[in-house]
Amino acid sequence: MRAVLCGYYGMGNGGDEALLATLLQLLPDAVTPIVLSGNPQETAQRYGVEAVPRKSLPAVLSALRRSRAFIWGGGSLMQDATSAINPLYYGGLMKLAQQMGLRTIAWGQGIGPLKRRSSQWITRWVLQHCDAVSVRDGASAQLLADWGIDCKLAPDPVWALKAEHLPGYADLPAPRIAVVLRGHAQLTPERLTNLTKAIADFQTATQTCVVLLPFQPIKDGAIATQIAQHLKGPHKVIQVDNPVQLKGVFRGIEMTIAMRFHGVVMAAAEGCRCFAISYDPKVTQIMQDLSLPGWGLSPQDPLPLIPDAANAMTQQWLEHYANGEGLSDVQVRSHIDRALIHQALLTQTLVI
Repeated sequence: MRAVLCGYYGMGNGGDEALLATLLQLLPDAVTPIVLSGNPQETAQRYGVEAVPRKSLPAVLSALRRSRAFIWGGGSLMQDATSAINPLYYGGLMKLAQQMGLRTIAWGQGIGPLKRRSSQWITRWVLQHCDAVSVRDGASAQLLADWGIDCKLAPDPVWALKAEHLPGYADLPAPRIAVVLRGHAQLTPERLTNLTKAIADFQTATQTCVVLLPFQPIKDGAIATQIAQHLKGPHKVIQVDNPVQLKGVFRGIEMTIAMRFHGVVMAAAEGCRCFAISYDPKVTQIMQDLSLPGWGLSPQDPLPLIPDAANAMTQQWLEHYANGEGLSDVQVRSHIDRALIHQALLTQTLVI
């Protein structure tokens, strides 16, 4: 059977590409995927699958007519914090698939934030008619429970993504730390300046190699470059297009400083120490779930607010570098095993 896979794919975001790679890895063998992508040619070449333009209505309709299932493939698709159009686009495609009689799955989802009543209404409406739903965090599960919608709760699917070695990466000097920042309104120029100084001071104190990973280069690349210009020790900006190799980078990392949600997931899954900076409830949620140290960018966040002084940042990082620990092998294995609940949901819903 064919299944249309829908997500923020082909848009140059390493986290969403990791979700697609994981979904393709976990999809039952009997299912042939058709991926809706912002860059169909690149998606088809990278993963060896059929891909069609995500914004071409004729191409999307053709894919739906040739398929028997439609899958939201992970991420925070139903949220209106970044754009009010997201729930309309993703919710509209889900409803169209339901009206065409396809089996529909909301898979590995993080629901919200949903600030508008219209967004809440369409999200509830389409989820009520899905054949199966899985979510990646307790807040999403609670929201669906309040709506009377059954769902499976499991860690983000990317925990289960197989990692591979990145060629040439071993040539970088050790020990290494990774920095995974992203552009955001609350990451003000003043805060970025302080973070840059703190990272430089941390490197000097620890004699580490700094690996700067722009998960979405169009948003993160300038930040990585700016930080690199202020580092006196060994460092490298690495743009990794292959998700399994991106996850593999964290195998050689002693500590990660991450804003990106999937930067936190990949670092934790590979057992390295992680210090997180939250710009979004999904990052706060995983920090709390994993008992990770870190800061919030907003005073409304339940986390400690990011310090105003660079030396205060450096001191907290040095403490975690010296005394903190990554997840144990048993904890990592537990998260991977539970993430495979998402795979079981696919098999139960799609294989007859």
